[in-house]
Amino acid sequence: MHSAVAPTLLSPDHLAMMDGGVSVIVSSCGADLTPSVMRAVGSHIGDGGRHITVFVCRSQSTQLLRDVARSARLAAVFSQPSTHKTVQLKTRSARLREATDADVPALQRYLRGMEGELTRIGFSAVYARAMLAHRLDDVVAIEFEPELAFDQTPGPKAGQPIRGAA
Repeated sequence: MHSAVAPTLLSPDHLAMMDGGVSVIVSSCGADLTPSVMRAVGSHIGDGGRHITVFVCRSQSTQLLRDVARSARLAAVFSQPSTHKTVQLKTRSARLREATDADVPALQRYLRGMEGELTRIGFSAVYARAMLAHRLDDVVAIEFEPELAFDQTPGPKAGQPIRGAA
């Protein structure tokens, strides 16, 4: 049986921006719809944007992780500090797993990208290192396939669905 590859929701430009080590904020909500929000310490864009992994510190993300484990709902906002270009992804099928040594290159790549982005807007690289500091044994990976994508760049298209690419 041959399974077709699902098209990505995101254009090559969106994917390049997201894969450049930009700011990532993730959120979910409790059963009563109370939001939980946390800054990611890393991300990885896989399979042409069809598979996304965001990394958070367990010690700072207790409620978020509880909400994702309960509902599998997640929103992830990727925003480029130097341009404010922003993409929001949503899913109802997020999965949690422990981070492993295999995730270290993605975490390091993300940090280098954020150092570059923050340096462009006047912050030193040490700021990015402090903001994204983590111990691998405290990192949880949240994996998902995006179901919805929105352009959240400030301006006339903010909030519009992204139609993507085939």
